[in-house]
Amino acid sequence: MTKKASKQKTERMEQGKTTGTEETIKQSEALAARVRELESELSGTRQQADKLKEELIRKAAEFENFRRQKEREAQMAGARVLEKTIKELLPVVDDVNRIVEHAPEVLEKTEEARPYVDGVELLQKNLFKWLSDKGVSRIEAIGKKMDVNFHEAITLVDSPDAEPETILEEFQTGYLLGDKVLRHAKVVVAK
Repeated sequence: MTKKASKQKTERMEQGKTTGTEETIKQSEALAARVRELESELSGTRQQADKLKEELIRKAAEFENFRRQKEREAQMAGARVLEKTIKELLPVVDDVNRIVEHAPEVLEKTEEARPYVDGVELLQKNLFKWLSDKGVSRIEAIGKKMDVNFHEAITLVDSPDAEPETILEEFQTGYLLGDKVLRHAKVVVAK
């Protein structure tokens, strides 16, 4: 090979190196631009994912609050229905109690009434058990001090043997449902 040919070959190799280096630089710059573009896209996607995650958490909390509210409303509605049912049943309880109170008089006249009296006593027992299971209790009155939160005075009487404001007689039994008064006890109070 001649000197001239060798020189041309060397120049071409150097040009190829330069051209190859320029292409490599261009490729590197293109890849770097693509990486920046993908990183920007990833950052945007992460922000959108965080936003959607926060929205999902907020919606889940709103739903949980809604569920709890509906549960409370259902419990309150159930309690109102129970209270109304018990209030409507109290006159029947009073009637059964009056029958049982007068049973000894009936049995004195005729022993044939024994099965009926036993049946009414069983009915009374079952009514009181059902009321007790629902959380209903009687308001104690006779011998207690008058309390307007639980008692309603229908009459005041002079009674030298009793302290003032002491309940002497119960005209109608009062009942509580838990801590709530369903019906005040109607009572006779000493002056």
